[in-house]
Amino acid sequence: MINLKSLLVQNLFERKSTNPWLFFVLALGWSWIFWISAAILSHFGSTVYVTALHYIGGVGPLVAAIFLLYRTQTREVQRGYWRKAIDFKRIGIRWYLIIIFIVPLVTALAALVDILFGGQGGQLETDILLSQPLGILSFVVFILLFGPIPEELGWRGYALDRLQAKRSALTSSLILGIIWSLWHLPLFFIDGTYQYNLSFGSIYFWIYMLDMIFKSILYTWIYNNNRYSTLSAILFHFMINLTGELFKLTEAAEVYQFILWIILTVLVLMIWSPQKLIRGSTGRT
Repeated sequence: MINLKSLLVQNLFERKSTNPWLFFVLALGWSWIFWISAAILSHFGSTVYVTALHYIGGVGPLVAAIFLLYRTQTREVQRGYWRKAIDFKRIGIRWYLIIIFIVPLVTALAALVDILFGGQGGQLETDILLSQPLGILSFVVFILLFGPIPEELGWRGYALDRLQAKRSALTSSLILGIIWSLWHLPLFFIDGTYQYNLSFGSIYFWIYMLDMIFKSILYTWIYNNNRYSTLSAILFHFMINLTGELFKLTEAAEVYQFILWIILTVLVLMIWSPQKLIRGSTGRT
């Protein structure tokens, strides 16, 4: 006898398989449950539990992507999903150079502008590099595992394709950027996080939130021009986080950096088509 309830559930997931909104609900739901709990506990000094909840919440995009991938997609789609995350040949040499150097260049330029206006620019965190040279590898692995990999396997690896299926690259980037920034909101209430120190509602809070929306366009630009490579997004995210850890800008330089990212985003939109953010033909495989 056919189980009508099972058929209805299966049909629901099949119809939702190309709909990114279910992914967003699951990703935010998972992360916010753990992060809100962490925010409450952080004000009672439960450091170990707060740290655990913080990291568990951070894998929300990955958990949502994996659940939907294996619940609604074919094996061919599943293999393609992982192939996009590990195939380094999808990324051209020129794009590797862009991914590796664009963030340090923008950061250095922001520091230089600050210095020209009488500021201090920033400070290179040499302690990280010199105090424990053998620990650099673990430092790099830590940055990869807690941010770039679990986030990009969800945001760009799963959601972006589904947004672009019915929308332009620019519109998809803006939608994803807004949700991506909102996803971080609970972190502003967890004592001890980077976001908490920015102070909710401050000018640096707004810079942080808006920065992700503009950068989301750049992520799509890099992702689309490398045959929809999730690995390219992971590496770009990694360079942003690594540069931020190694070079601490002054508050003024942070503002200049934000302005520079906006200028770069506008230039990309002017040169590349907002419809696809691609010049020439790049096949989807």
